[in-house]
Amino acid sequence: MPLNEKQKKHLRRLGHALEPVLLTGGAGVTPGLLAELDSTLSHHELIKVKVRAEDREARDAMIDAMCSASGAELVQRIGHVALLWRPNPERRRVPLA
Repeated sequence: MPLNEKQKKHLRRLGHALEPVLLTGGAGVTPGLLAELDSTLSHHELIKVKVRAEDREARDAMIDAMCSASGAELVQRIGHVALLWRPNPERRRVPLA
């Protein structure tokens, strides 16, 4: 579900106070990381992920891989931190504006 700009702005406002809950390491995007990402998104819906990569292209590739594998939407990326959102169809925690 693509987000419009108004929805992204609302999610950025909600995500501002969040701390990163997932940290990628030197191994990159592993099956264990993707399993934890899926579990965390199912519970919280809106999370921050800190991506440790050597350059911008590697960071973008890792964020794209996480989004495509989990079905999450990239709301914002600032430096090494990405804000991801995926709705939980059974129990919505984060309302969209």
